[in-house]
Amino acid sequence: MLHPENTGLIIIDVQGKLARIVYESEKLVSNLEKLIRGCQILKLPIVWAEQNPAGLGQTIPELEKLLVNQKAIEKFSFNAFENDLFKEAVLQSNRKKWIVCGIETHICVYQTSIGLLTSNFEVEIAADCVSSRLKENKILALNKLQKKGASLTSVEMCLYELLASSKNENFKEILTLIK
Repeated sequence: MLHPENTGLIIIDVQGKLARIVYESEKLVSNLEKLIRGCQILKLPIVWAEQNPAGLGQTIPELEKLLVNQKAIEKFSFNAFENDLFKEAVLQSNRKKWIVCGIETHICVYQTSIGLLTSNFEVEIAADCVSSRLKENKILALNKLQKKGASLTSVEMCLYELLASSKNENFKEILTLIK
């Protein structure tokens, strides 16, 4: 189970033109907006990475405007956990569980998740918040990640899991966000 006191959110490479051409791009962006806003409401730490932004472009405006109080961590390795600044941000959060989202599922999301798993973090992939250019690559990566120890979740599932109760002070705000 996810609990706000031990869970954080990792956003991987939702940038430039690539974010517009991945499988079910519009649905992906909408779900990512909900997930980010929900995690902000619940005050979860968010670690945000961009792969070679000079080459691939910046994070798309819909998400960047939600992350105004943070700066993206520039990376070149597909496994973001190999980047010292990224690794430091993850370690400083004192969180053991990470919800991972972004693109592409079979490259940077996959390799970053494996990096986290091999460093003894628990990983939950928000399956409706990841994508690849080809649906088949997304499915392949999710299957492989599950076999390697990652769990799958969805925006709605993880936010309600983090709430735990309709008596939670944030319930109505999350409910409005989801509907």
